[in-house]
Amino acid sequence: MILTGRAGLVALIYVLPIAVSPWPATTFVLMLATLVAGVLVDVLLAGSPRALRFTRFGETAARLGQPVEAHLRVHNEGSRRFRGMLRDAWPPSAGAEPRSLPLVVGAGQPTTVTSVLNPLRRGDQESAVVTARSIGPLGLAGRQRSHPVPGRIRILPPFLSRKHLPSRLAKLREIDGLLPVLIRGHGTEFDSLREYVDGDDVRSIDWRASARRADVVVRTWRPERDRRVVIVLDTGRTSAGRVGVDPTSRDPGGWPRLDWSMDAALLLAALASRAGDHVDFLAHDRVSRAAVFGASRTELLAQLVEAMAPLEPALIESDATAMVAAVQRRVRRRALVVLLTDLNASALDEGLLPVLPQLSSRHQVIVAAVTDPRVDQLAAGRADAAQVYDAAAAEQARNDRRAIASRLRHSGVEVVDAPPDELAPALADRYLSMKATGRL
Repeated sequence: MILTGRAGLVALIYVLPIAVSPWPATTFVLMLATLVAGVLVDVLLAGSPRALRFTRFGETAARLGQPVEAHLRVHNEGSRRFRGMLRDAWPPSAGAEPRSLPLVVGAGQPTTVTSVLNPLRRGDQESAVVTARSIGPLGLAGRQRSHPVPGRIRILPPFLSRKHLPSRLAKLREIDGLLPVLIRGHGTEFDSLREYVDGDDVRSIDWRASARRADVVVRTWRPERDRRVVIVLDTGRTSAGRVGVDPTSRDPGGWPRLDWSMDAALLLAALASRAGDHVDFLAHDRVSRAAVFGASRTELLAQLVEAMAPLEPALIESDATAMVAAVQRRVRRRALVVLLTDLNASALDEGLLPVLPQLSSRHQVIVAAVTDPRVDQLAAGRADAAQVYDAAAAEQARNDRRAIASRLRHSGVEVVDAPPDELAPALADRYLSMKATGRL
């Protein structure tokens, strides 16, 4: 049983006759009896919440920043009309509107109610229970019951860097046109036969074809298109820091580094798959959190966003040794390994740098990281003593970052260090540059 605000208002009104009555005790008993009688009538005549049956339907996934509707079909199996309110218990980060829904459904009748979710964060948004509150005809009291109705909507990464894909695909087509299609040598894919000219490598002569044509012909080769690109996402503690501005909400704290890295990974994966390369994905801190290996080009992006959606930063130090071992265990052939992490000097000194040669000796490696724009803002402050101290600390942080990037480059590792909204296009441009120069 529940009491409404109207019951409290009626009780407050009853104070007046009790105050002016010459027999206040008797008047109090009479007023209380009438109020209790009204409450009991309402409880008895209110529709039963136990008789409601709920079924969820509708979308099960949506991109962050896009509204999604959550539908709930309600069937009243009771003998009385149900009139009251319904609340679907989505978490606050789901941004469900309205929080409470009016519900009127006749006996034996179904109806559908809809909540609109405007999620503030990526991941699984879950609602475990639905609470139905039935109000009696007098509006004084009613009945309430919570029903277990599990529901889940997966909020996928928004892939905001998709807007950069057309321009990078145009560059890719330009690179494909400029690259020499016919090259001499071995270790690439066979393309065609042509007549021998002075200067050709005699090892390229196809003797059987030459005998058939009564002329000397050579094999020509083209660069391989099925290179392997392995994207490794560091989900350790350094990925939890919020940088930049959250482009999907008004949250001044910005996105976590992990989300910016995901956005860059999606653009690179889309570009590399269009270039004919095989793309694999691994999320790792101390253990592997998600993996996509061997996905077809048509299913790659769908599988990536599905694997990325539930990932959250783990507030522990990443195990670089285990991460490198996981890559080497899964990737046998030479590949391009793109590690999305943070250029944190202390974390890399103790973790990645000692084991990085094991990876770079067998694969081409790119380390991509997000810079914090607030560090540059602090470094420019000179207005007072506090700002000068902040500027000194910021400059020290920038110097440490440059030093660790220089050490990585000296060890043969490519480094991409860019602000949050520039990381994705910068990483894609580095990939295209490697394609254009024949390093991939």
